[in-house]
Amino acid sequence: MATDTQARNRRFSAVKREGERVTPLELFFDLVFVLAITQCTALMSENPTWSGLIQGLLVLGVLWWAWAAYAWLTSVVDPEEGAVRFAMFAAMAGFLIAALATPQAFGDLALPFALAYGAVRVAHIALFVLASRDDPGLRHSVAGLAVSSAIGVGLLIGASFLNGLPQGALWLLALTLDMAGPLFFIDAAGWRLEPGHFAERHGLIIIIALGESIVAIGVGAHAHLTWGIAAAAVLGVAISAALWWMYFDIVALVSRRRLINAPEGLVRNTLARDSYSYIHLLMVAGIVLAALGLKTTLGHVDDPLHTIPAFALLGGVATYLLGLVAFRIRHVHTINRQRLGMAVLLIALLPLATHIPALITLMLVTALLAAVIAYETKIYGEGRGRVRHEDYLPEPHSG
Repeated sequence: MATDTQARNRRFSAVKREGERVTPLELFFDLVFVLAITQCTALMSENPTWSGLIQGLLVLGVLWWAWAAYAWLTSVVDPEEGAVRFAMFAAMAGFLIAALATPQAFGDLALPFALAYGAVRVAHIALFVLASRDDPGLRHSVAGLAVSSAIGVGLLIGASFLNGLPQGALWLLALTLDMAGPLFFIDAAGWRLEPGHFAERHGLIIIIALGESIVAIGVGAHAHLTWGIAAAAVLGVAISAALWWMYFDIVALVSRRRLINAPEGLVRNTLARDSYSYIHLLMVAGIVLAALGLKTTLGHVDDPLHTIPAFALLGGVATYLLGLVAFRIRHVHTINRQRLGMAVLLIALLPLATHIPALITLMLVTALLAAVIAYETKIYGEGRGRVRHEDYLPEPHSG
């Protein structure tokens, strides 16, 4: 009888996570985020203005924050056990509806987007309440999260009844207050996480975002192929590969080990919050912007880019690099000067990019990223091999 009761309780409760590996259900859940990213790119592509760019980034920020909330959740509970599995499916449905509404999130589908997003956040809070039944510290933190989530969702619902600048301002306020919750409303010491799993989950979402840049290349080609489009496609893949290299060759490995080695509790939780929940948004936003630039470039390889696509391409790669710089500062308190300098140089090239063929702009970006990678590979020397093939943490330096 006791065994039957325990099994029943396990089915209708949240089971604590055991192990670091990302589960198949988490990967399944992340597929919805693929669509969300694609839809953000579509929103900006259909409205290639500064306001369209800002709208796309605001939607991306809101959807990212929802995804990040589930990354914290599934680092505490096993998503494939108990009631969590069904709640994850329900959250996927809500996430899907929000993603489908994204192209009109500031138009006719503003209210459906806000309601679907609200349902995703409510399911998240409910699951965390289940997970924190026997953990007063976590329960206290969840209560603070519920407050900031309610404020953010409420403001988005209110924004759905507005238009233009007031609507955008309310969106910005909603995102700012919601993301500020962990800083002001929540006791970071009360959170729980599995550090290896948390780092791997965010690494996988970077791969998903990079996958969107590959998809953008195919969409931009418009189902026809010329020598110019083929060359631009190859360069687009090279840029995506360079962005992958700059994160996964060393940075992802070192940061994961630092998170694992960080003291459990406040120190580890704030490191995870700052470097993964916040700073990774910069990196994902940079990839999405770059994908928009690549999509536009493939359709006009012989023509100069207009200001918005040029900014998306150059500014997107620069934003990604600045995210990596901030990531390093948060982990080891030093600045990667070559990546910071490259970000500044890319922004400085914006006027030139609007006067030369788009294919030449792609060549410049590819060559500059390749130069940084070659330089870093050389200066890292034998330490790079030790990081990649041993459980080794290099000493912080200013390179």
